[in-house]
Amino acid sequence: MSQALYDGVPQSGRSPLDRADGMLIGALLLLALALLLINLGELPLRDWDEGTVAQVAKEIAQAPEGSLRWLFPTLGGEPYLNKPTLVHGLMAIAFQLGGIHEWTARLPGALLTALSVPLLYLVGRDLFLQRAPALFATLVYLTWLPVARLGRLAMLDGAVLCFSLVMMVCVVRSRRDVRFALGIGLGFGLLALTKGVMLALLLGAIALVFLRWDTPRLLTQPYLWLGLLLGTLPAAAWYGAQWVQYGPDFLGRNLVNQSFRRIWASVENNSGPPWYYLVEVIKYSAPWLLFLPAGLRHTWEAQALGWAKLVLVWSGGYLLAISLMATKLPWYALPLYPPLALAVGAQLAVLWQQGRRTGVRPYTQEPLSIRWSYALTGLAAVALAAGFYLLLGQADTRDAAQLIGTLAITLAIAALLAARQNPQFILVLVWGTYLALMQLMLTPHWVWELAEAYPVRPVAALIQQVVPPGATVYTSFPYQRPSLNFYSDRPVIPASLPDLRRHLRQDSQPFLLLGRAPLARLSADQPLAELGSAQGLTVVTTPPTPAPDTAAAAAR
Repeated sequence: MSQALYDGVPQSGRSPLDRADGMLIGALLLLALALLLINLGELPLRDWDEGTVAQVAKEIAQAPEGSLRWLFPTLGGEPYLNKPTLVHGLMAIAFQLGGIHEWTARLPGALLTALSVPLLYLVGRDLFLQRAPALFATLVYLTWLPVARLGRLAMLDGAVLCFSLVMMVCVVRSRRDVRFALGIGLGFGLLALTKGVMLALLLGAIALVFLRWDTPRLLTQPYLWLGLLLGTLPAAAWYGAQWVQYGPDFLGRNLVNQSFRRIWASVENNSGPPWYYLVEVIKYSAPWLLFLPAGLRHTWEAQALGWAKLVLVWSGGYLLAISLMATKLPWYALPLYPPLALAVGAQLAVLWQQGRRTGVRPYTQEPLSIRWSYALTGLAAVALAAGFYLLLGQADTRDAAQLIGTLAITLAIAALLAARQNPQFILVLVWGTYLALMQLMLTPHWVWELAEAYPVRPVAALIQQVVPPGATVYTSFPYQRPSLNFYSDRPVIPASLPDLRRHLRQDSQPFLLLGRAPLARLSADQPLAELGSAQGLTVVTTPPTPAPDTAAAAAR
């Protein structure tokens, strides 16, 4: 394939975008909105980040006017110094406009994730200068499971995807129009106001390394440094306000404990081996994992081209950085998927050209390898076996079996088309994967972490019914559930059995949320008044002290 297919900055400063690109951008945005908004509010918020972020946003939304809670947020009434509150503030606006519930909690992140889809198309269109690889990369990105699933959650990571791509659009566009270098600072500042300065510095360094390799002249342009200065000012103002309000305690808790400490220490026991994120990518990348090794090899061979430089610097630099960190969390891998999608999109464009030229191919053009059909057939067999296994299981796995069946049929049809040298197998893969993801979002399985513990809504409703507002609830459940705090509007704090006994003895009116075994053990020690039960958990308190019999006392 010729170099002109992928790279080369036009001598004129004009953008390669045309009316067809505008229509494609609109269609991609609609597809993304449909996938990311469908069934968005049917499932409860999950622990940890969803419950925490939503609780902070709720306290901002419910704060008295003029309280500056948007600038100095709280969590459970205590100062919240974990992350900047740009996304929390957007969520609070959604709460004020549409009410406090799951749909409005997840809406800002889902919309920003949907916006990242056409942004990636703009990055690819400017890098490849051809529509096919840019479009394939965007469709791969849209139908990559972690992007579609985690981007819907009430977390900060959908915004990270969007703002990192805002920065990269400006990075690649500045190669032909230097004024776009101003926007690099905008993306940097938005990242700093979303997840803090550490992530902004990492992605900003990746952008600068790419420019140093690809277009070093831009590093001397005043537009770049002026943009970075202007983009940094709002973030610097926010950090300065926190310093004035909280002093050194803010720096210790925000910049050290919640940011830089994650490099050398495991925060909240979230650890893993250095290959943790490689495993994460492998686990959740079907069917695009089939094309990823070839795409990365193609990228390495084309490293003289701009698109390959960006993929190598972005994916390699970011993967190395997060792999060396002691703290490991699945959603830290999300910024990997845009550059990986670009690599896969470039490879799919090669396969598209090979298949399309069947019968009139010049002798220098290789046909589609039969190994693609074999690989798709093997993956279809695995999906079919998994679907049968789930179909024969419990009733609540039948819908999961159906969506896996959709994927198996898609893979089988794609394998047949690939064997016939028909490049349409790529479109079949995209469409079938998209439909399977739509099916997933219509089931309760898209937030599969909810199955790890008891359903939170019934327990929260019980607490709201029997526990007075403002009272603290102590629970025998082994760990804290931020989503339970959000739904119940009461702090629910885990406590050991000795601590629960102490609260029963010392508190004037304790409220305990107990499982069956702790309830039996504490009931054996002293009488308890049961206020209600839900999902195997019971709220208890000490029985009221009987009032003295005044008539009998007078007779004595």
